[in-house]
Amino acid sequence: MFNVNKKINFSFEFFPPVSDILVERRFWNTIRKLSDFEPDFYSITSGTTTIRQKKTFDFVKKVVKKTNVNIAVHMTCINNSVSELEEISRNYWNQGIKKIVALRGDKKEFNNKKMYASDLISILKKVADFDILVAAYPEVHPEAKNAHSDLMYLKNKFDCGASKAITQFFFDSEKFFRFRDKCIKNGIYSDIIPGILPVINIDQMIRFSRMSNIFIPKWIYEIFNDLSNLDPSVNKLVGQNITMKIVEDLFLEGVKKFHFYTLNQYEIPFSTCLILKMKKKFKIL
Repeated sequence: MFNVNKKINFSFEFFPPVSDILVERRFWNTIRKLSDFEPDFYSITSGTTTIRQKKTFDFVKKVVKKTNVNIAVHMTCINNSVSELEEISRNYWNQGIKKIVALRGDKKEFNNKKMYASDLISILKKVADFDILVAAYPEVHPEAKNAHSDLMYLKNKFDCGASKAITQFFFDSEKFFRFRDKCIKNGIYSDIIPGILPVINIDQMIRFSRMSNIFIPKWIYEIFNDLSNLDPSVNKLVGQNITMKIVEDLFLEGVKKFHFYTLNQYEIPFSTCLILKMKKKFKIL
């Protein structure tokens, strides 16, 4: 265990692996490796279709049996009726899952135009006293009218019963700091946990960023341009350093909780968490 200082807390996101022996083996290895940091929770993503939701439910039961870490299951609401959502949430509660990441779901799959994350939160709270996490967007949700309306929607999710928020990933720490300040100015005092996307390669980073309108600083582009002809393993090492810089910048401004979008790969989250813990222990930070 790497319990150097419990004032630093980590959580990690995973997606259910496809039914391939090698892929599943890698997933469980990642679960075991990251459990060394005694994480606050593992979050497990879920699809919006009934079939994918059922697969997620069955998979989550396996994770619960194999780990002592709290599980936070993603729930979306756009393709479900109120009664279906109540049944899903009761099933999770009865399986010992008390933590939910409440989301609307992608608009491209939008079937129920009147159902939003705030509605899902209200449904969950009527079923049981879930600990509910929600999404926050330092660079504004792509569908929001403006930054203020997006912030007010986040505030409404807290008013409906959410306890904390995990942000969309970002690569410019200043955007997170400004967002955090705006939250406080608008009466949002709950935890806003930064979501960290490990930088594995530039193509993946650009693809994910375009999907969510995330700004990539010029210095990151320039680094990867200089690495374009080098071995992929070198790119990954550089990506580790970029990820570490983002985390260090956040830590130096008082952030003590970090949520990693692992993509089911442990190497960069593991090394980043370990380095941060060791630097804190030896007062390098």
